[in-house]
Amino acid sequence: MAASIQYLEKLIATFAEATEANRQTPGRQGSLITLGPELAGEVMVTGDLHGHRKNFNLIRRVAALDASPRRHLVLQEACHGGPVYPENGGCMSHMVVEDIARLKVKYPARVHFLLGNHELAELADYPILKKNQMLNTLLRMGLQQAYGPAAEKVREAMLRFLRSCPLGIRLAGGVFISHSIPEQLDSRKFDKSVFYRDLNPLEFYEHGDIFRLLWGRDNRPQNARAFAEQMGARLLVCGHDPCVEGYNVPNPHQIILDCCGEPACYVILPVGQELGQEEIVARIRRLG
Repeated sequence: MAASIQYLEKLIATFAEATEANRQTPGRQGSLITLGPELAGEVMVTGDLHGHRKNFNLIRRVAALDASPRRHLVLQEACHGGPVYPENGGCMSHMVVEDIARLKVKYPARVHFLLGNHELAELADYPILKKNQMLNTLLRMGLQQAYGPAAEKVREAMLRFLRSCPLGIRLAGGVFISHSIPEQLDSRKFDKSVFYRDLNPLEFYEHGDIFRLLWGRDNRPQNARAFAEQMGARLLVCGHDPCVEGYNVPNPHQIILDCCGEPACYVILPVGQELGQEEIVARIRRLG
């Protein structure tokens, strides 16, 4: 049964409010949020969710944002995956995106949803095929099952929210957080101005620097080092790559977190304190 008009109106309004909250986030310049001790005491960083409702609920519980007013929460990659509607097989991951928008409205300065490659695929209608299934189509089927004739209006509001999400977060202390890192920085320049300016919607399409940033899987030490140096960071914390143990340390300059399965991992980082890679790895914890 499709949602009521009142529910739909409230959901679309929530996406609009979350979109504005993204744009007005303290510390944001362009598509980059910079967090120093004046804005945050610590930051809880999580990995890809892909519609994993249980892990999302655990993250909210661990974050305890009401009880920890100086804590910020970083979320990423909610689209595509998780349970499906039994009626038509549509993807229910849109519900996690909706709850993230609600969380952003509730904590506008302290919740940050990083743009990931699967959200980018929705923005640019870039097809993603997994196990012979078109993930973009499955998400639209899920929206159709949930919202009937209003599905496209909800999707448009959701896309406006996704388009307003940041690309990166810089923490005082030398940590830079992004969904992934661009490939082949040793042979092809990356335009880091995408972090500091308003973006043209055309930049979300294939082969641009945002596409390279969010889809990159070049975790060679020299590539990670080059990106860290370009962003003025000592260490990178990313998502994007599946991790059997919930996290991975592919090189001396990068840590990868994953929350779309079990085990799922997160890390809470103090803002303004310089920590080495081993010290940060020692702070990584499993959900649940």
